[in-house]
Amino acid sequence: MKAKTLCTIAAIVCAIGTIGITGASLAEGFQTPYHNIANEKARWWDDAWWDDGQLPEVQNHKVVERVVSYKNGDVEVPAVVLRPDDDKQYPAVLFQHGRAGWMDLIHRHARRLAARGFVVLAPDVYAARFLDPRPIEHDYATEGDVNAGVDYLLSLPDVSTKRACLYSHTRGGYYTLKVAVTYKRQDDAVGCYVSYYPHMQDPNAPEPEQVYRYASEADALTIPAMIFIGEHEQYQRKRSIETAVKSMLDRKHDVTLITYPGVGRGFDFRPDNVRTFADDLASKDAVARAAQFMRKRLKLYAK
Repeated sequence: MKAKTLCTIAAIVCAIGTIGITGASLAEGFQTPYHNIANEKARWWDDAWWDDGQLPEVQNHKVVERVVSYKNGDVEVPAVVLRPDDDKQYPAVLFQHGRAGWMDLIHRHARRLAARGFVVLAPDVYAARFLDPRPIEHDYATEGDVNAGVDYLLSLPDVSTKRACLYSHTRGGYYTLKVAVTYKRQDDAVGCYVSYYPHMQDPNAPEPEQVYRYASEADALTIPAMIFIGEHEQYQRKRSIETAVKSMLDRKHDVTLITYPGVGRGFDFRPDNVRTFADDLASKDAVARAAQFMRKRLKLYAK
């Protein structure tokens, strides 16, 4: 049966026509191009909504933020901590910006994440090393700045967990992959990996590597992972993501790839003059799915 458009906007959970989901717990096959009622493992299908009209609850919190900084050797890294406006503790999430740097549209994404009930640390690694936004070359030293942020985040009295989730977009996906694997933080401090349209390759690698291969660190990722892309993502980026995920699935890794039909690149931070309804549906669905995913994983590491 072909999928019908299913949108539960009030719950910020929406399936845009179809949502292609690839996950280790799904039936065999790299993609799920349409919904089949007989396939009980099609995760986006919601019987409670379809049959009984019930909408799931979503956490909404007023967000407060404070400007902070932390040290990585002699480098001082400016950052923002965003969290619900109360005195409770919440799970820890490190939000890593991408190639565009820390700007207003990205700041809003971090606020939307904190509003779901997390303590979010968002470091500005470009400002820390006086790098201009949208650099072409990748500065490997900045990876250490992100890694130091994990320790700072977990030291905060706000957090309720012994581990953090890594949450990122674009080039931030490569930063956090390196932190998890190269810095071995998945062994002691990181509980999951979430990324929107991540750059799954060393940005300094030659063009054939960018198009036809993915970063070898992806094969060493052991923590649960969730990745979001649009159907019309740039070809070279989409190919490396899908290839990396397929390799993870072949190794029985706990990874989920969600592809939003009809949606292009950067759907979460496209500005209002070019933003579409589909962008908003994908953004709302992704942050709700990510929050549920991270809350479940970080529950295992409660203090």
